[in-house]
Amino acid sequence: MPVNLRAPDAKDIFAVAGVTIGTAMAGVRKANRRDLTVVLLEPGAAVAGVFTANRFCAAPVQLCREHLAAGSAVRAILVNTGNANAGTGEDGLARARSTCAALAALLGCSPQQVLPFSTGVIMETLPNERIEAGLPAAIAAARADAWSIAAEAIMTTDTVPKAASTRVQIGGKTVAVTGISKGAGMIRPNMATMLGFVATDAAIAPTLIQQLVREAADESFNRITIDGDTSTNDSFVLIATQRAGNPTIESLDSADGRALREAVFDVSRRLAQAIVRDGEGATKFITIRVEGGASVEECRKVGYAIGHSPLVKTAFFASDPNLGRILAAVGYAGIDDLDQTRIDMFLDDVHVVEGGGRRPSYREEDGQRVMKQSEITVRVGLHRGPHEATIWTCDLSYDYVKINADYRS
Repeated sequence: MPVNLRAPDAKDIFAVAGVTIGTAMAGVRKANRRDLTVVLLEPGAAVAGVFTANRFCAAPVQLCREHLAAGSAVRAILVNTGNANAGTGEDGLARARSTCAALAALLGCSPQQVLPFSTGVIMETLPNERIEAGLPAAIAAARADAWSIAAEAIMTTDTVPKAASTRVQIGGKTVAVTGISKGAGMIRPNMATMLGFVATDAAIAPTLIQQLVREAADESFNRITIDGDTSTNDSFVLIATQRAGNPTIESLDSADGRALREAVFDVSRRLAQAIVRDGEGATKFITIRVEGGASVEECRKVGYAIGHSPLVKTAFFASDPNLGRILAAVGYAGIDDLDQTRIDMFLDDVHVVEGGGRRPSYREEDGQRVMKQSEITVRVGLHRGPHEATIWTCDLSYDYVKINADYRS
């Protein structure tokens, strides 16, 4: 069961002017499930994305980069679940191109104006003919209030659909920011998440969209880990439809720019944290806050060393305050001149480590009390500088192994 995560209520997910979404059952991997999604954009939308750092990236990732680099105005996003179209070589690229061409023909635009996304099993042939056959039904179903349906349609091993939404006043106009994501395993985003899509109707200079999507990824999806694996298909896309009627934002450092930035960050963080809460087999949601670093990067190194450690994660699953495992992870995080005698560590409100050693007043029963909670904060003080970073992760349970052992079944 996910950790304190519920399916989104459709009434809390706001439509974004200029965006309609349709889904269909294409039978990509399994019959009788929604596995095909189209996101249709009115002319004038600005789109940018960030993609996996995995050098073995999937065919749709390659095409998205190619189409965005070409500079054509994006008119549609095409998503299939059940098949990642990764590790499929030239044949996979040809099949992805075929799906883009098929959707473009139905919409009256060029294939370069379609961004394809796939998620699912790696190294299996994409059944593009099934996807193409399902496109007319997905287009016919498209409507503005289908975000929650789409959140379910892009799931793989997720147990809960993930959507988030907010509204903010910008330039006297109400601006919507809404997004969906999917992911539960193979999560250590090295730019974004398995799949994430955020849209706003704010009017913003198109030249700012790439900066905003990268900043949003760094503040959200780039701060989560479930199992330390970077997927072949990680993609995070930001859409600005320009339909809200606000004065065009020309700088992210202006008052309006800061308001939009924070709204996009808020939605992105909620989506990223939802992925961790729904981590495969997760029973606990863990916040790791590293403070007093010489740089943000070294704080993140320490946070990820803790969050990736199977020994740390299994201790959390067992509610075992074997907290020396955390100190060991701090030590191997890669800070060559780390002074262990200055390290402090807290488990929620319990001061566990002081000056690099066990605090004399620390009692194991206090640590165990915290470890039994479903939400836990680990705070590490490095005492090396003014910087800090936060990482979100989960525990590692028996069910993680079961889910991944049976994934292709």
